[in-house]
Amino acid sequence: MSVTSTNSIATSTNLIDAPSGSNPNAILGKDDFLKLLLVELKYQDPTSPMDTEKILSQTSQLATLESSSNTNKALESLSASLLSSSQFSTVSAIGKIADTGSNGMIFEQGESPSFEIYFPEAIASGNVEIKNSDGNVVKSIPVLPNEKGVYSFDWNGITDSGSAASSGVYYLEASYSNPAGESLKTRAGAYPIESVRFEDGKSLLKLGSSYVPFDSIKEIYQ
Repeated sequence: MSVTSTNSIATSTNLIDAPSGSNPNAILGKDDFLKLLLVELKYQDPTSPMDTEKILSQTSQLATLESSSNTNKALESLSASLLSSSQFSTVSAIGKIADTGSNGMIFEQGESPSFEIYFPEAIASGNVEIKNSDGNVVKSIPVLPNEKGVYSFDWNGITDSGSAASSGVYYLEASYSNPAGESLKTRAGAYPIESVRFEDGKSLLKLGSSYVPFDSIKEIYQ
């Protein structure tokens, strides 16, 4: 279909009037192509009718556009279905343990960071151990007897020796015993999934007091 001829027909006859602002991007849909083809056939020169091959070519283009439109709709429906299915699978993870794959904490001098550790069993006694990159304990924080759960701790950046810790990455672990006297260990980075929140098509898991993107989780287990 000639763009020049169809535009001239639409302009001179005023048979195709598009409301102002209805198609700001000037994108022709399948209905627009069909209208233009019918107008061109109606107002063709009887002494020089349109070539059959031209009509077949334009009809083929219309069929291709229709097929493309249907394919796009099907893909959009499939995408929405897969997203819904993925979100449902995420909800089923509530109550399980999510592991971020790291128990590290970035510390800057002058700051007093807070962090959380999950204790999977009741606590009789124990200590949270803050270790440097060499694996040495620089600070030990007593843990009070309590039920199992996620507990928050503060560190003022002062080591057990009384000096200020240097900036860097520190690792958070805990050694404790349960009421039966068994020695246990746990660490930061692994928490029970309390709930799931959806924002802008993304799943966020509530771990402790924070929401963590689902794609940052390394492992989920019972």
